[in-house]
Amino acid sequence: MPFLGQDWRSPGWSWIKTEDGWKRCDSCSQELRSENSQYTINHSIILNNGEEEIFNNECEYAAKKRKKEHFGNDTAAHSFYREKWIYVHKESTKERHGYCTLGEAFNRLDFSSAIQDIRRFTYVVKLLQLIAKSQLTSLSGVAQKNYFSILDRIVQKVLDDHQNPRLIKDLLQDLSSTLCILVRGVGKSVLVGNINIWICRLETVLNWQQQLQNLQMTKQVNSGLTLSDLPLHMLNNILYRFSDGWDIVTLGQVTPTLYMLSEDRRLWKKLCQYHFAEKQFCRHLILSEKGHIEWKLMYFTLQKYYPTKEQYGDTLHFCRHCSILFWKDSGHPCTAADPDSCFTPVSPQHFIDLFKF
Repeated sequence: MPFLGQDWRSPGWSWIKTEDGWKRCDSCSQELRSENSQYTINHSIILNNGEEEIFNNECEYAAKKRKKEHFGNDTAAHSFYREKWIYVHKESTKERHGYCTLGEAFNRLDFSSAIQDIRRFTYVVKLLQLIAKSQLTSLSGVAQKNYFSILDRIVQKVLDDHQNPRLIKDLLQDLSSTLCILVRGVGKSVLVGNINIWICRLETVLNWQQQLQNLQMTKQVNSGLTLSDLPLHMLNNILYRFSDGWDIVTLGQVTPTLYMLSEDRRLWKKLCQYHFAEKQFCRHLILSEKGHIEWKLMYFTLQKYYPTKEQYGDTLHFCRHCSILFWKDSGHPCTAADPDSCFTPVSPQHFIDLFKF
């Protein structure tokens, strides 16, 4: 008999009737104990000595919490909305009561499918990173489960296809820092869920970081045309298409020819001019011994002080006429005479700002 609480989305407990009354069914307990042995982490890097002792006393219970949450994610995944648009309303009206929250938007927009699209992958990762930095505690319990479920799929995708590992490492670094602060400062902020759940989430993130740290890129043997076989002007055009300096540095490590092209001053000058204003150049001007501007050093120096322009293959869009947030490819039921004139691309930061009250 399932326990029916106020939240109909909760999977609830399973109960069986005995001669002594109703008892909770723990059919998964043995399976949980066998799987718990796979997760071992030195928690001294997270907690102080006194806190570590308290944590060790609750370790077994916390591990069960983690597994229960994992199974809950699989169960609740079927109840998530699969719509690709949502109406954004910030106050109650006669037609709509309440308001739209960040957690509701995160649940109802189809981010699980978006991470499979190479055009949207970077956008979703950046959005998860912004939520990890400042908005994690504002998510509801179901939204938190959805958040870590999507993050789990992203990590597994990177481990399988070996693409974009640096983006995920940066995301997990910010997320682990936030979780450490929340775990150490229990009581200083309102947390949705038990503290053991947050400890288990931190443990999971540390496991993901370790897996990515041990990731080995397999060398592909291909007898066909390779990147090195392209003429110099085509290789140069490829480098000029990059908007991230770290991508240029990484590609320059492949072959001596690419390294020579990646050190071109004009390439780094164009990259600086794309991301930063001329006034910013003057404040952090770096000259060589011969009096030339070191554009490569300028780029990485300016990157520490100013945000770079964000570039995405596809983003969410907001319809000003209908107040609807949607993926452009899927569209939405717009009532405007000229719908395209009402569409505005939504950056990850703009997405967060839409739900600030």
